[in-house]
Amino acid sequence: MSQWRARRRPVHNSDMLATKEKIVVVEDEKDLARLIRHALAKERFRVTCAADGESGLKLVREIKPDLIVLDIMLPKMDGLELLRVLRPETAVPIMMLTAKRSEMDRILGLKLGADDYIVKPFSIGELQARIERQLRRAAAPAEAGAKTSISLGELEVDFERHETKVAGKSVHLAPKEFAILRLLMESNGKVLSRDKLLELIWGHDQSMEIDTRTVDQHIARLRRKLGCEGARVLTVTNFGYQVKMR
Repeated sequence: MSQWRARRRPVHNSDMLATKEKIVVVEDEKDLARLIRHALAKERFRVTCAADGESGLKLVREIKPDLIVLDIMLPKMDGLELLRVLRPETAVPIMMLTAKRSEMDRILGLKLGADDYIVKPFSIGELQARIERQLRRAAAPAEAGAKTSISLGELEVDFERHETKVAGKSVHLAPKEFAILRLLMESNGKVLSRDKLLELIWGHDQSMEIDTRTVDQHIARLRRKLGCEGARVLTVTNFGYQVKMR
């Protein structure tokens, strides 16, 4: 018998009306997947699971979830490869589960667009808290009633379409690069510290072994991709970054 077991509770009509966001869990450990599904379902999330990378890819494309929980070690297609395929297709939060403690694995996942990492073994309470945080962050721009687009010189950014253009030509930005550019532009010239960018975009906390160099690396790639308009992203020495608004 499995050591993981969730107590069932009766489902009432009021529970169905209060159903929250859709979550896809891609995890090949059946007992762990079952535990996560039951725990999140108790919080009224709509949870669907896949046991391998290929099934996970198909499921995500079919369901179009609000958040993805993705294990690294998967059969058929591993989690990092699945992340590489999914990230250009969706901007929803992707949380990685891993038994690996290698810093390089985490750095690679973050570069590919992962929003958070949680290392096994972990508590379900911590996973739930991180999921709630990522969903709040993803929903924040829409709730804030912010501008849907901003143009500066030859730089045009459409926040709703996730499109960036320089001199009328489309520029492909990775999700984190786009998120950094959006935050800086919406800050209207205000300086944002590296720590603040980590907190807002990566949900940085002491349990994640990443540092402010991650922000610097993303800024460097962002500038290169923006070409002549990359000079708008200014470095404030020993503090952070800002966008030149004129």
